[in-house]
Amino acid sequence: MEGSMSSSPNSRIALVTGGNKGIGLEVCKQLGSNGITVVLTARDQARGTSAIEELKCPGFSDVIFHQLDITDALSITRLANFLKNRFERLDILVNNAAIGGTERPTIFGSIPVNKKVQQFDGMDRTQRLEWLFKNCRETYQATKQCLETNYYGTKQVTEALLPLLQCSPDGRIVNVSSSVGLLWQFRNEELTQELNDIDHLTEKRLDELLDMFLKDFEAGRVQVRGWPTEFPAYKVAKAAMNAYSRILARRHPALCVNCADPGFTSTDMTLNTGVLTPEEGARNIVRVVLLPDGELTGAYFQEGQQASFL
Repeated sequence: MEGSMSSSPNSRIALVTGGNKGIGLEVCKQLGSNGITVVLTARDQARGTSAIEELKCPGFSDVIFHQLDITDALSITRLANFLKNRFERLDILVNNAAIGGTERPTIFGSIPVNKKVQQFDGMDRTQRLEWLFKNCRETYQATKQCLETNYYGTKQVTEALLPLLQCSPDGRIVNVSSSVGLLWQFRNEELTQELNDIDHLTEKRLDELLDMFLKDFEAGRVQVRGWPTEFPAYKVAKAAMNAYSRILARRHPALCVNCADPGFTSTDMTLNTGVLTPEEGARNIVRVVLLPDGELTGAYFQEGQQASFL
């Protein structure tokens, strides 16, 4: 699949992590519809190839698949080398790949989640979130994997692709975020202030805070220490990614680095409890990707509108 595409030399090059389904797949579609050459990445080769075939049906010819496991250093290196040899630059990076940080509820068994959508009819957003929380199990292993994927994995991909983004005249990074990663979710004022003090916060300190959270989770001290409750791993990982995005924007002023919350979207990760369709969620991401001139950086967007990290 890697050799099956010929892109216009003037086309912008975008890469989307976790692009084989849900919001990621829709982001690929919408970027392709805007004349952008899209590199769709996915951890699973077969699923990524299948996604490419799905996109080709409506005529998205400038979409290509490359395997990527964002937690695998070798996989990241192979991708970076491919992009360098094929395009010599990267214009847009959409960090979408993520996991939920909980164990899938056993009540679904082997039945596809999308068969259960009708059971949420009549529920509002709060009721759907309550159902999701009650039916997901938080474990230490799932929490650790969430941090390794959603924060450290995304960071590894970003750092590896920075040289290629810096070769672009308009390099842009959009990190898919969430309203649950906003700082009001923290009940510890010192943590909130530290994560919001971008002039002094460092990546090393972020690592220390995440280590502290993991130890507190293992010891059952999440609530006592003032960490977010209900899906704490996902919330803390997204808050850390928001902070890292702001640090990155400060460190690389020539790039445009922003966070975008697609909204509560119906996907596998949310067990289809969301109120927005993947197409609607992706539209909120693409709106940020395509901001005119790329002048705004270090910002957070909630469903397409600029908002506070707090």
